[in-house]
Amino acid sequence: MLDVIQSVGLFLVVLVLVIVKPRGLSIGWSAVGGGVLALLLGLVSWGNVLTVIGIVWDATLTFVAIIVISVILEDVGFFRWAAFHMIRAARGDGRRLFWLLGILAALVTMFFTNDGAALILTPIIYEQTVALGLPRRTGLALVMAGGFLADTTSVPLSTSNLVNILSSDFFHLGFLGYALRMLPVDVAAFVASMAVLWILYRRDLPRQVATGTVERPEDAIADPAVFRVGLVVLALLVAGYAASQFLHWPVSVFAGSAALALLILARRSPVIRVRTVVQGAPWRIVAFSVGMYVVVYGLRNAGLIQILGRALAGLASHGVMASVFGTGFLAAGLSAVMNNMPTVMIDALAIKHAAVPHLHQMLMAYANVVGSDIGPKITPIGSLATLLWLDRLERRGLHIGWGYYMKVGLLLTIPVLAFTLFGLYGVSLGLHAAGFGP
Repeated sequence: MLDVIQSVGLFLVVLVLVIVKPRGLSIGWSAVGGGVLALLLGLVSWGNVLTVIGIVWDATLTFVAIIVISVILEDVGFFRWAAFHMIRAARGDGRRLFWLLGILAALVTMFFTNDGAALILTPIIYEQTVALGLPRRTGLALVMAGGFLADTTSVPLSTSNLVNILSSDFFHLGFLGYALRMLPVDVAAFVASMAVLWILYRRDLPRQVATGTVERPEDAIADPAVFRVGLVVLALLVAGYAASQFLHWPVSVFAGSAALALLILARRSPVIRVRTVVQGAPWRIVAFSVGMYVVVYGLRNAGLIQILGRALAGLASHGVMASVFGTGFLAAGLSAVMNNMPTVMIDALAIKHAAVPHLHQMLMAYANVVGSDIGPKITPIGSLATLLWLDRLERRGLHIGWGYYMKVGLLLTIPVLAFTLFGLYGVSLGLHAAGFGP
């Protein structure tokens, strides 16, 4: 009983420190400190720590590499170039602009993770709404759309969200197999998200927008050489992701190689400071992933994960649909109240422990990804990216209160999650019937 109290207490303390960040305390230090305490208290063993490192190293290094690539491309103007293309393509129609920027947000999320879309693209969108002289309510509509799409459409590739990378590594989901199932699911998520966002914000979108004053896309490119090579590197990176399934190489090998190639090229660029890029990479995520997973392993050793596993097994006894919807909504609810990173870790361990058929286990793994990607949008604390996103917008003069955010979050998340999980259920049954695995 003492182990249970200590494990739960330690988890809650670390979780609060990660979310609140008192005196700017790094999430990495909070999680590592929790992991060290778990060791000292005997809640985990050194063997558990090595197991955790084996689980998270590929995922976290892949994430760091993708963010490094994103920052380099941001410095050379790639994201502004893409945004200007979409704004000009709207041809002065405010509602077309809404849809085009939504498509751009979904595409950036697919290839540069939800963090890239939320923290890089969305602030650029807001700056352009100000430059175009759009009403504040229009700017808010476009920014909220971009921010929400960054998470709700982050399911298509195993590399589109750190949650996806961790789950794919844990359950050994190959890149192509994952994409085959989740790309159509992401389309469902996008359609549902845009439909709900349209209902919420259509009155705030002007019929006409003076887009003629926006910069030419080519003027946004600060370093044409790195920009051109960056596009080639991105294409090779996606090909590498696909090859990883056949070569059985860690995805981080391909992502890391792409990041290293761009860093070497960037050394000659007049607009990129390589030292700043490397120092600014999210290394804290590496420490956070290891430390938080060690703390979560303490919950496993105390028997709490097994209890959740039995609950998931009970869901599976009611059929495939119950497995998908039950796991997805459980992951969403836990993500909303305690952040999606520890949630996906806890649920993954519980799914592994649940004595269910392989089909149910794999569908639960995918449903856990969907719930942990979309569920965080209910509250600002659901994901660390959202907290950083709100802070960046605040610094640019756009304040989004927690009350307003949660009202929109509830209205948006529940129907989008339900529609996306239904899409996962339908796609999975279709693939299974066609003989493409579970």
